[in-house]
Amino acid sequence: MLLALSAIAPLTGCASLGTKPWDRDLLATKAMALNTHPHITAADDHIYFSKEGSTGGRGFEGGGCGCN
Repeated sequence: MLLALSAIAPLTGCASLGTKPWDRDLLATKAMALNTHPHITAADDHIYFSKEGSTGGRGFEGGGCGCN
């Protein structure tokens, strides 16, 4: 019995994939966003990539002087 349960248990691990339609309204709120303050993130990225002297793939280019 224990052997049968241990063989079936891994098959049920991925049984419920996806988001149900009635859960999407809760996940779409601003509090659930990965980036709740995009203007602060953009400023941080600008400072970082200016000092780093590299491009971040977001339109910022810098030479290390911070004077983009």
